[in-house]
Parts: sequence; structure tokens; C-alpha cells
Amino acid sequence: MSHDAYATLRVSREDGIARVTLDNPPVNVLNVALMADLRHLLTALRDDDSVRVIVFDSADPEFFIAHVDMTLVDTPDAFDKLAAGLPDGVNVFQALGELLRHQPQVTIVKLAGVARGGGAEFVTAADMAFAAIGRAGIGQIEALMGIVPGGGGTQYLAARVGRNRALEAVLGADLYDAQTAERYGWVNRAVPAGELDGIVDRLARNIAALPEGVIAAAKRAIVPDDLAEGLLREHDAWADQFVRPAAERLIRGGLAQGAQTRDGERDLEGLLRGLTDMPPRWSRRIAAYSSTFDK
Repeated sequence: MSHDAYATLRVSREDGIARVTLDNPPVNVLNVALMADLRHLLTALRDDDSVRVIVFDSADPEFFIAHVDMTLVDTPDAFDKLAAGLPDGVNVFQALGELLRHQPQVTIVKLAGVARGGGAEFVTAADMAFAAIGRAGIGQIEALMGIVPGGGGTQYLAARVGRNRALEAVLGADLYDAQTAERYGWVNRAVPAGELDGIVDRLARNIAALPEGVIAAAKRAIVPDDLAEGLLREHDAWADQFVRPAAERLIRGGLAQGAQTRDGERDLEGLLRGLTDMPPRWSRRIAAYSSTFDK
């Protein structure tokens, strides 16, 4: 596998482990390029028996995957090519999660930065995730944009943490630290930041060194739940909210206020909550920003 085969990923392999570093500046948004590269990589590895474990991390110490690219509000057809051939009722974001969730290799996320929205969904779709104390954060922020998670998040999260805590995460729309995420069951373990690499590396090497057939047997025995009906419900709920005026106003307002910039993303929850109580001068600025896309 070439290290230069992907625009947004750095890929290396050693002793049965593929190491995948996400590198999509400025904040690793899940845009068309990153999604296409991830789908290409996972598809290419599916039938590669020499790879037994896939470890994901980020080139950015602050952000794993920030969230889905919010400029989707201006280019809703941007993902059409990726949507070709998908089953009815399954959107491109769900398709990525399902590809990861059903990957034959063991998939592990090293979460040393923030993963919100679609980034949190990617983390939750992986087989395992380990989070760095004091550095990692995870949250489903979509409600603050007037929508709900639409990339499998409602289903994956409920399976991990239970319905009550899934509702808390989705409707509370807060960023959870590593220890809370561990306590809820959202990640496997919260570990000291300086030990994250060593802990995940040891686990990945131990798994990759197992006798032939053991990984496949374990993944066949501990099979992912069939979420087809739940994903359809989620897609319908997400699509219904996405076309409402409030969602467009909040997403455009977030972009105008600095979402998808490093400064804005550091407290994206606060930025988006502030849109509901915005001074008139900011309302006028957002209106002017929005009007540029209507011409």
C-alpha cells in the first residue's frame, strides 16, 4: 500500500497492523475528500489477509475528526458520487460507519483530540476506542445545528451506552471528557495521554500475533447488531430536520462565527449555543453572509 495513495490519510503497515493517520487540515472535517479516502482504504483492506488490525489516529493533536463538513449546507450534492449504489434509506455517512463497523480486521481508534458529530460516529463505529485523559473529547453536537446525528450515531451510541445516556448525549449536545466517556461505555478506556500510544500499540500487536483464524472467529461470534431499521429511522429523522429553516440558519451562522476554524472549534458548543441569543449586529452579519450564497 503506497503512503502517497491518499490525499487526507497517511498509511503505513507493519507486522499485520495498518496504521492510518488522518491528516485533513485545518481541523480534520469529514468532507468529501476524507470520506472518499476512508471508504477507499477500508474497501481496499477488506480482502487483505496480511492486515489483521487497523489503528486510526490523527496528525492534529487537537482534533481527531472535527465533524461533518458544515459547508454541505451550500453544496448538498457534493456527496452524490459517494451515494451512488447505496441502498435506499442509507446515506453516505451511515454507509461509512457501516463499512467500518463490518470491517473484517479489528479497528481501533486512538482518540487524543476532539471528535464531534460525524467524528464521534466514526469513533463509535470502530471496534474499540481508547481516549487520552486531559486531551480527548467526544460529543454529538448536531442538535445545536437544528438536526440530529445522521451517520449512524443514534444507533451506535444507544448500543454502546443505552437509550437514556444516548438521549443525554444527543439532546444535551455537550463535549464529554475521556473519563466520562469511559464511565458511560462510549470508549473502552480512558488512559493517561503519555501512555495512549503504548497501550494501543501493545494491544494491536497482541491481536495481530494471534493464531490464524482467531480474529475472524471472534468477529463472527461477536457480530455487530443488525441496525437496518434503526438506520432508516435515523436517516428519515436527520433528513427531515436538515431541510428546516432553523438548521440552515444555525449552520450558516456557525460558519460565519468561526466554525471549522481552529479557534472556533475549540469551543464549538459555546459558539453554537450563542447563536440563539445573538446581538443584532451579529444577526445582520450572518444575514449578509447567507445572502452571498443566494446570488
